[in-house]
Amino acid sequence: MTARHGGFQVRRVYDEPEAGDGTRVLVDRLWPRGVSKARAAVDEWPKELAPSDGLRHFLHADAERYPEFARRYREELAKPAPAEAARHLRELAQEGTVTLVTAVKDPEHSHVPTLLAALRGRDAA
Repeated sequence: MTARHGGFQVRRVYDEPEAGDGTRVLVDRLWPRGVSKARAAVDEWPKELAPSDGLRHFLHADAERYPEFARRYREELAKPAPAEAARHLRELAQEGTVTLVTAVKDPEHSHVPTLLAALRGRDAA
């Protein structure tokens, strides 16, 4: 399943790449288990855009913490390295499709909505 968000779309890394994916960007901190680099067909892997390990564990411990997770993640994304990586992805999205690739089982209930909101210049709770 593909979810489109402006110049961005979201796909799971376990789905087969498609011709319309454009630039494929892995937005997870860890490489997905059981997926070769060739099969993932990832063009970029800006680890600085993924939540820190501590923040990732914070969310995994209790999904009810999502609002606090999102607040902390937005703070991480505002730091210089993630902000520069986000700027780069926005530039790519102006030129064509950018597919954010993730291994999470349910992208709609993960870090991805907060990242998309940041890339689009919006707040996400």
